[in-house]
Amino acid sequence: MSKETLLKNVAETAYNVGFGAKKHFATYDIILKAPGLISFTSFAFGVFALIFEDLNIKALSATFLILGISGLYITPYASRRQEYADNGKSLTDLYNDLKRLYYAVKSADAVTQEHRNELQQIDKAYTEISCPHQMIFSNWYAHYKFFWEQQIGWVDEQLNFKFMRDKVPLSLSATVTALTVALVFYLAPISKAACGYLYP
Repeated sequence: MSKETLLKNVAETAYNVGFGAKKHFATYDIILKAPGLISFTSFAFGVFALIFEDLNIKALSATFLILGISGLYITPYASRRQEYADNGKSLTDLYNDLKRLYYAVKSADAVTQEHRNELQQIDKAYTEISCPHQMIFSNWYAHYKFFWEQQIGWVDEQLNFKFMRDKVPLSLSATVTALTVALVFYLAPISKAACGYLYP
């Protein structure tokens, strides 16, 4: 295996490990913060609905009812909250080990069996630590945490991340596009009515 090939393999493994760590932390954050945020938002909406008549409409009430019920989805994950935090820390340690290995290989005159063995050990540890069950939306949150909060220049050096291809989740792009199209169709009759009123 050439030095260039091993460097790329280390970077690819680092992407998997680093993103996996952020996904575990994202799940942990959602479990920790979402129930309180949902409760506060629903309560605040209820108070304002008593004051402002415009807020007392069925669509908004149904939205907040669904938000309240979504809290039940989080409950099964709550008992494993600490496991997600611990796994995230362990994966972050592996990510840092990969960074050290990357620079060790980069500065070495030639690739050694020790380098290959260390990469295999880290890859095996990553598989054993990772938890396959993650919270909904943790993927979106993990993208933000990995690409915008973490130092990944050394990984990007090998993998050349693209903005739309890598840094923005495909499911997020599709959701935003679908919502935009739906909003345009929803607002079209309103726009037509407004134009008819302004320009009779």
